[in-house]
Amino acid sequence: MKKINWCKKQANGIKIKEPNENLSQEYFKNAEESIRVLRSIKETKSNMWLATTKYYIEYFAIYSVLMKIGIKCEIHDCTIALVKFLEDEEIIEKGISKILEKDKELRIENQYYLKNKFVEIDFEKLSDFILSVKNSLETLNNEKIKKLREKIKTL
Repeated sequence: MKKINWCKKQANGIKIKEPNENLSQEYFKNAEESIRVLRSIKETKSNMWLATTKYYIEYFAIYSVLMKIGIKCEIHDCTIALVKFLEDEEIIEKGISKILEKDKELRIENQYYLKNKFVEIDFEKLSDFILSVKNSLETLNNEKIKKLREKIKTL
């Protein structure tokens, strides 16, 4: 987990904070709200906004888990490294980090480089993603959170 160790040394990288259930819930609500926004954006067929909104739905959901654990991270690649760690710890379903990575790259290509690449929107898959993250949130108890925080500190 060299990436996590590197991320902990960055100014906006991984920081251990107090777990925040309220922020966790707010980020999760933002993910759910963004799905509703995505439905209206889909009609525009704007690949830039579809890619951006789709990615942030996933990102907000994942960030809700980080807030519940008490981890702040403003570098998206570091957030994805944490997701890989949480997959290995069997907190988050395997494959979520690959989805995030792929959708982050598509967002960057369409938002910053104006590539206008096609964005597949499957609301059922997005709903499954959200439900998977919600399940992860529900399995996190104080004991698991404490163990995760200690492991991240020692990486």
